[in-house]
Amino acid sequence: MGGVVRPWSVEFADFVAARGDALYRYGYVLTGNAADAADLTQEALMRLGNAWPRIKKKDDPEGYVRTTMARLHISIWRRLRRERLVAAVPEGAYADVHPDDTGLWNELRDLPPKQRAVLVLRYYEDLSDQEIADLLGISRGTVRSQASRALEKLRVRMTPVKAEVL
Repeated sequence: MGGVVRPWSVEFADFVAARGDALYRYGYVLTGNAADAADLTQEALMRLGNAWPRIKKKDDPEGYVRTTMARLHISIWRRLRRERLVAAVPEGAYADVHPDDTGLWNELRDLPPKQRAVLVLRYYEDLSDQEIADLLGISRGTVRSQASRALEKLRVRMTPVKAEVL
């Protein structure tokens, strides 16, 4: 089957080639692992591809993709936090270890998903509290409290323990 090449498909392909790696890195910061970051990026780019003619006219396709990625990620962890009953208990835990996991990233990854999302949107995306609240569907006060709790956890975890001299 021969596909029809739409004029906007070339522009879309150019956008993906130019910004795909940066979007993947953003997905990695949101999700905490490479596989989920790739899935999140791919899903957001598929949605952008479907809406490309409309989104391109607004002159901010990257903003659209980043917002889509944040919303998809939030909907995933909302779905996952619901209790799921299973017939058999798993025999052991699985830990996905990435070779580049060090320092602050380890601590950030260990935060609850909502707190991690707030910090990523605030410090990585440089969004205001109101923009974060609108994006996550929570109040500005909740954004501030989640950020405060997350930063306090990071401070406690990252502060070196001083040995007492006897």
